[in-house]
Amino acid sequence: MAAPRGEPIQEFYSIGEVCSLTDLKPHVLRYWESQFKLLNPAKNRSGNRVYARREVELILLVKHLLYTEKYTIDGARQKLDEHRKGGSLRPAARAALEIEALESIERDLAELQAILDDRPSPRPR
Repeated sequence: MAAPRGEPIQEFYSIGEVCSLTDLKPHVLRYWESQFKLLNPAKNRSGNRVYARREVELILLVKHLLYTEKYTIDGARQKLDEHRKGGSLRPAARAALEIEALESIERDLAELQAILDDRPSPRPR
């Protein structure tokens, strides 16, 4: 989500854009909104969800807690609450964003290596 210097940074995202950025399905995002009170996107005039940059970072933190650290929904909710009470929610969300970016780069590199080695891609298409 970081933009090159001189380009404006996008502050709001549609649910489709968030799905592309986070590699999650829309129904997962909607479910998480019901489970994590911190995930509460605004709705535009036509009723579509509009996610702020901060919420995208929180979604990546939730994804990291659930998928990488293997927390349950309740455990992830408690961990988010601990971060919030300790004042470390924003840094934890930013760290999750960095981890997601690195993992994405690693997946892309593995796919490129497979192409160069004339092997099937490790990522299903």
